[in-house]
Amino acid sequence: MPYVRHWLRNSILLFATAIALGMIAAHTKLIQPHDLDLDRTIQTNTRTGWLNTTMEMISYCASPVAGVLILAVWCGYLLFVRRRPITASATFLVVAVGWNSTQIAKALVARPRPPREFMLDPEIGSNSFPSGHVAFTVAVAVAVYFLFRRSRHRRTVVVLGVLAVLLVAFSRMYVGAHYPTDTFGSVLIAGSAIFFITGVWHAWLLPNLERLPVLGALLTRFGLEQERAELEAAQAGYGHPATVPVPGRGGRHRRHVGR
Repeated sequence: MPYVRHWLRNSILLFATAIALGMIAAHTKLIQPHDLDLDRTIQTNTRTGWLNTTMEMISYCASPVAGVLILAVWCGYLLFVRRRPITASATFLVVAVGWNSTQIAKALVARPRPPREFMLDPEIGSNSFPSGHVAFTVAVAVAVYFLFRRSRHRRTVVVLGVLAVLLVAFSRMYVGAHYPTDTFGSVLIAGSAIFFITGVWHAWLLPNLERLPVLGALLTRFGLEQERAELEAAQAGYGHPATVPVPGRGGRHRRHVGR
């Protein structure tokens, strides 16, 4: 996970912007009519039998049930098969925090769902702003980018990640579950949460992984110190952009960790 300068300021600014957007969309008439018009345009002009099934399947792939399974399998593979406990922990935090941050915004904004008569499969879950499906996709795309940001595939990962976010956002409007501002707000909310967790990761979590109750012993068992050493060696070739204190050394020595 990279270190992001001014992570707290950026996180607060993005979160405040998203909440302001949500409040305006939900509780004024400045955005709501245009949101509904765009939803209806998409649904009227593009809906057809095979595309209905496709969009519902895409939405399901980013649903809470599918999301939990994807995250569990992904992080389990990184930890138990690849024996990369730092990478597994960072990946889990980016996805879980970026995804679940939407629940705070949903409670604050309290925007009702679009009219049920426009939905292919009526939603009975939480409020409309922001979209948890889109936030999950954003968080996954960012987590994958963090894994590949120093490889020759990073541009491909960025392009595919953007396309995945756009596709899931379109599917949520297509099936009638969200307004356009809900999907855009998800990008802001997830981005805010990811900025925040990168700061917490470098300031506190990464230096103290060994000390975490129960989890610390598990991470140590599956190669924590070995991965730390590998990351130090790899970091030496990248200009040392981020440092964290090494636990138990009085803060005088620093470890360079870029994951």
